[in-house]
Amino acid sequence: MENKINKSVVCGVAEPLPDISFTPLSTVESRDFWRWGSDNRLPQLLATISRRSPTHRRIINDKADYISGKGFNFDHTEPLLGRMVERINGCGETLRQVLNKVAFDKSLFGNAFVEVVTDAEHSFLSLFHQDATHCRVAKGSQHILLHHDWDSFTKRDAVALPLYPRFEEQPDGTLRSIIHYKDYEPCFSHYGVPPYIAGMNVSAIAYKTDRWNISRLDNSFQLSGMMVVDEAVDNAHDAENLVRSAEARFSGQPGQVLFIVKSGSDKDHSRFIPIESQNDGDWKALHDQATGDIVVAHSWFRSLSGLDYSSGFNSERILHEYEIALNTVILGEQAELLEPITHAMSAILGIDCSSLEIINRPPTRSKPIYMKVWEARKADGLDYDPEDERQQLFLSEISKYNITKVG
Repeated sequence: MENKINKSVVCGVAEPLPDISFTPLSTVESRDFWRWGSDNRLPQLLATISRRSPTHRRIINDKADYISGKGFNFDHTEPLLGRMVERINGCGETLRQVLNKVAFDKSLFGNAFVEVVTDAEHSFLSLFHQDATHCRVAKGSQHILLHHDWDSFTKRDAVALPLYPRFEEQPDGTLRSIIHYKDYEPCFSHYGVPPYIAGMNVSAIAYKTDRWNISRLDNSFQLSGMMVVDEAVDNAHDAENLVRSAEARFSGQPGQVLFIVKSGSDKDHSRFIPIESQNDGDWKALHDQATGDIVVAHSWFRSLSGLDYSSGFNSERILHEYEIALNTVILGEQAELLEPITHAMSAILGIDCSSLEIINRPPTRSKPIYMKVWEARKADGLDYDPEDERQQLFLSEISKYNITKVG
């Protein structure tokens, strides 16, 4: 046979996994607003990362739920305050629903926005959450610009709202303003920075280790290796086609296969040489370390993120960590979010909001130590006898606190 490739070697390897990373797009000129990130698309990047790391997303969801609480306590002799809590805008949303969206945005972006709507007579007040990805700080820092697509920004399609407490009349006759919440960070004047900013890289690591395991599962955990094929081929083009056909048929991800085509041998020496990977433990350790670093970056707690349930449901630890989170994170965030809202209610509608407070409940139930045994059994749906002397004991008397007097 003429033009055979004599003892030549043609190599090919399966293509690696595509890097599903966030690709910045070209942005419009920023004559009218301050860019949020170097390409004005940092919010989209943060949202994308949150959708790819389970632990990262779980912490953001949980922080928003804990901060928005379980409802509100307030003075029921203030009927207008009660109506505002039950219906804060024309969309039928409650105050907690709006607060939950605001808490989510602030946990995710380090920024959140609430639109305030009233009229010249102050006859009503409505509060609307605005998606932070649609908002940018205008040059001059006196307005917030809202636009549906910042990749094709045009000033005529944008809505400019003054920062609270300034109001401006809109074409529909209403007076509108917008509250901008932002987490302080040195060197950042116009936008806040999320608290987990130091953990963005480890969030990417957690995502990539998850993607590695998915790829191994898709490949049925096949080994990588080198396939040597003895085949008579006429030219380099035929050899290349043979390699590509073999790759498409046999190679997988991440089980990479290197194909080598040899010709000119009298005997068939085709063989597969596996390359065993001994780094499974390293991948798991890397993933576990990344998960732990994400929790630390969020200033959060493992038991409140569902990370320690594999070792048993330790309700006592959950309660202790919730108590710490309540006093170090939750109460401070609640006060920051509620302050401008209650100020708007007082200034516009004249409502006394001093009694308004968020109801905070731990994720697991705990009965007060001053409850009697029969009351606890009744609460749990068990048989109880208020006349039984043993059930007259306080829970504190049969618990580790051993408090015998309740004053």
